[in-house]
This record gives sequence, structure tokens and C-alpha cells, in this order.
Amino acid sequence: MIKSEYHISKMDCPSEENMIRMKLDGINVIKKLEFDIENRNLTVFHTKADEEILKRLEALNFGAKLSGTENIDESEVILESSEVQSKLLWSVLIINFSFFIIEMTTGLISKSMGLVADSLDMLADSFVYGLSLWAVGSTVLRKKKVARLSGYFQLSLALLGIIEVTRRFIGSEAMPDYRIMIGVSILALTANAACLYILQKSKSKEAHMKASMIFTSNDIIINGGVILAGVLVLLTQSKYPDLIIGSIVFLIVVRGAFRILKLGN
Repeated sequence: MIKSEYHISKMDCPSEENMIRMKLDGINVIKKLEFDIENRNLTVFHTKADEEILKRLEALNFGAKLSGTENIDESEVILESSEVQSKLLWSVLIINFSFFIIEMTTGLISKSMGLVADSLDMLADSFVYGLSLWAVGSTVLRKKKVARLSGYFQLSLALLGIIEVTRRFIGSEAMPDYRIMIGVSILALTANAACLYILQKSKSKEAHMKASMIFTSNDIIINGGVILAGVLVLLTQSKYPDLIIGSIVFLIVVRGAFRILKLGN
């Protein structure tokens, strides 16, 4: 058995972990993947050398580099349970999709583009977890087709959001409801923290998740940005803080859509 260590500088949340899992899906020599998100490391256990592993990791543009390789005894490797993985993915998928609905609904009611944009970020994560579940027992070709469709759908929604933000910048739109912005974003932040905990709890090496890791997550930062925008709307009595954070998050969602599209290549 071969143990290969990779440092992936741009891997900082469970969503990117699942994108990596999907990208490596179909390489038969791989027996197990171990993720250390906090330190941005990936350990791959495989039966023989395969250059395709690094090639696929590099294709994601997450800054993957091979740190080292060594031969180990096969008895040292405890294989993962696919059933446990599926249950965890279903848990975080339900949490993310539920908050997509909540944030989209409250965002439209409160006229907050920050909440609408954040809901699409939740939807993006839902796509990744859903695609990971779809990949179980599915052909690689079908997985790539669904990834492309999901990526284009997410990209379309994000571009429509950017157009709407531009319209609101120019027009005389009413000020968003800062109370809903702050309250719902706090709930979404809690949901993201719960997702991180659920995913990390399952891994023996990562069972004790450090608080610092939570706050380096992109999703947590986005939630904090919407909360800050809500406070600024209150203090300035202006629509612009909400539109600015909405624009930033929509661009992040666009980047996420292109990452999902890469899974279809």
C-alpha cells in the first residue's frame, strides 16, 4: 500500500473536500482518502503509483502539491464506511438546502440582496453534497453530466443576481430590513458551524475541531459579512451596504459555479 501526502492550499471547507472526493472518484487504485482541512492536507492511500491522482487535483486549481510518498503495511489502513459517509452527506445537504430556502424567502421579503446572495452560496454547497451522493454507485460519465448542469444553473442564478444588484444600485430601491438580515444570517452562521462539526466529527484524526478552523471557513466569513452589512444598513440608513455585500457574495458564487463545472471535465 502507498501513502501519498498532498498539501492543498485553497482547501478550507467541507464543500471543497467533497469536490476533491468527486474529482478523484473512479481512480480504482485509491482505497481511502483522509482530509485535514485545518492544515489543508490530504492523505491518499492507494495500491500503486498513479500520476492521474495529482493531475486531477491540479485540475481543480486548489493549489495541490505532492508533499511526500511512502510505502506502508496494508493492515494500517482502516477503510471508510460508505454508509456513514452517505448519512453525513445527507445531513449537511438537508441543512444547507433548508437554509437556501429560508434565506431566499426572507431575502426577497426583506429586499436584502445580501441574504439572496448568501442563499445561493448555500445552494452551491447543496449542489456539491448532492453531487457527491449522486456519485455513489453512479457512472463517472453521468456524474460529470450532472456536475455541468448544476454548474450552469448556479452560474445563471448568480448572473441574474448581479444584474438585479446593478439595477438596485441605479434605481431608487427601498432600504432592506436590517433586522431580518441580521437574525437570519446568525441562524445561517450557526447552520454552517453545525455542518462543519457534523463532517469533522466522523473523522478520527479530526474529531476535535478547533474553533479557529470554523472562522477560516468561507461560509462563516460570508455570514459575518451579511451581519455586518445589516448593522451598517441600520447605522447609515442606506441600501448600499447590503448591495455591496450582495455583489461580493454573488461573485463568490460565480467562482463556485466554475469550480463545479471543472468537475464535469
